[in-house]
Amino acid sequence: MQAYNPEWHDMSDYVVHFTSAANHRTAYENMLSILGDQALRAGNPFGIARPHAPNIATQRAVCFSEIPLHLLGRIADRRGEYGIGFTKQFIMARGGGPIWYVEHNSVTDNAIRTLMQQAVAEPTPVNNTIWALTPFIDSTGDHPNGRYRFEWEREWRHVGDLNFTVQDVAFLIIPENLHQNARSFFEDALQENTGPAYLCPYIHARWDQDRVRQALAQQG
Repeated sequence: MQAYNPEWHDMSDYVVHFTSAANHRTAYENMLSILGDQALRAGNPFGIARPHAPNIATQRAVCFSEIPLHLLGRIADRRGEYGIGFTKQFIMARGGGPIWYVEHNSVTDNAIRTLMQQAVAEPTPVNNTIWALTPFIDSTGDHPNGRYRFEWEREWRHVGDLNFTVQDVAFLIIPENLHQNARSFFEDALQENTGPAYLCPYIHARWDQDRVRQALAQQG
């Protein structure tokens, strides 16, 4: 179900999680591992409270971008060519959502930091509800340790691991020259019952809007 007018080219009904090379595996291998496990692991803490939260586990999150799909090249330039797409409705139903960018050292930024300081000073700081908000807040601008300007990523987050089924995946982001290989791989997995089979649409991160629309209109 579309939430936005299809002619609003600056909006998207989807969010994407890009995979990258890590742990001696390629970005493609890491994507296959995620798809095989049917889970995105929240390994790193994010948000304004990363150095301050009394329980750092409450700040661990999985990250996504809501950049319109025909503009994914911006993210691909930074993150890579492989990713997994979900509907916004799915992420919101699991408790995820868009993050809030506040300007560093602004009135808003300072107010949030004051609330964190007050929470840390409480007898049981871990119980303060502010820690449920802070993974969804980033402070942008000029910081003592460098300049942080990533609002253009239009980030969404889900706190904690995100489990999903084959049906929850809206599409996969794979270089176009590997689409047929990937589909054959998953068709074999389905036929041989060797793992989950993602026969959803595949899109290329550099496609224009018409190509993306055509791919999403295809039934997996």
